[in-house]
Amino acid sequence: MTSAPRSTCTLAVVSLCFGIAAWTVFPFFGAIVAVICGHLARREIRQTLSEPLDGDGFAVAGLVLGYAQLVVAVVGMVAFWAVLLGLIRLAWT
Repeated sequence: MTSAPRSTCTLAVVSLCFGIAAWTVFPFFGAIVAVICGHLARREIRQTLSEPLDGDGFAVAGLVLGYAQLVVAVVGMVAFWAVLLGLIRLAWT
């Protein structure tokens, strides 16, 4: 008995692509799209009963890349403002 090949969730592939793009082309925008699409893809994969979908690994990879990029962006912004405010404070003394 041969079963039909399972299809891959499109949102999972989009999440992975934007997760990679977040580290190369679209630093902040790509991370947000990767996180949103990753969560939507995982929900779609879990809820689809009639035709099971593959791609949970793609969705998880997109989520990890997206969240990691967001953490790096936030830490970078905090460091930038800390240095800038330190320099301003140093200039005023």
